[in-house]
Amino acid sequence: MTPARVDLLGVHVSLIRMDDAVDAMASWIAERSRRYVCITGVHGVIESRRDRFLQALHNRADMVTPDGMPLVWLARRLGHDHIERVYGPDLMLALTALSPARGYRHFYYGGAPGVAERLRDRLSEAHPGLQVVGLISPPFRELSAEEDEETVRTINEARPDILWVGLSTPKQERWMAAHRERIEAPVMVGVGAAFDFLAGVKSQAPEWMRKRGLEWLFRLCSEPRRLWRRYLHIVPAFLVLAAARLASAKIGRQSQREDPRAA
Repeated sequence: MTPARVDLLGVHVSLIRMDDAVDAMASWIAERSRRYVCITGVHGVIESRRDRFLQALHNRADMVTPDGMPLVWLARRLGHDHIERVYGPDLMLALTALSPARGYRHFYYGGAPGVAERLRDRLSEAHPGLQVVGLISPPFRELSAEEDEETVRTINEARPDILWVGLSTPKQERWMAAHRERIEAPVMVGVGAAFDFLAGVKSQAPEWMRKRGLEWLFRLCSEPRRLWRRYLHIVPAFLVLAAARLASAKIGRQSQREDPRAA
């Protein structure tokens, strides 16, 4: 099961709702195939325009969920109604809630020291019977070949069904693509800051801000020193590119109507 996709400024985003994403991942676990999922918002799209290799990694992924409302709005304006925000923390919670009954095994890879342990404890308390079979908080530097081999061995020996990767964009997308043939877990999902949010280390934006596409503003106010350069670039860039994409689509529709051969 591979959901249909739409090209949003160069990144092929899946036309899905939350149930579709959960169903797709469940089918991959049943098949024991090796897949990876990118959770992508405006940041990932704009970074992919600057880094064509990162764009290719997104487009080779088995699913790219629309993590931000601006991508959902753009897709809908382009005529694709079957789409809703599939937010990384919400997707993680949805799969976690199903797991005790279905026996899914989880592994957490990422986060600062102590974050994965706190995430495991909080989710296990909320969902009795949850199987978290391993966790690793890698150093922020690049791993040596020996360290990487040990990481792969540790994950595979734990036999997870879902490997949650919390390394942030673009590091997590590069890691998943590079390890796709070495990690035996059926599904890898790059969830970025979901580890911090669900572990209670960082605060999420209020729901009203998330629904209105203002999560970036909340995060900017929360971490201005770290994020101001990012948002100074990506917000105006996305607005300009999205406007151009919509204008191009409108011109295309008008030309099609005016062409007497169109039927």
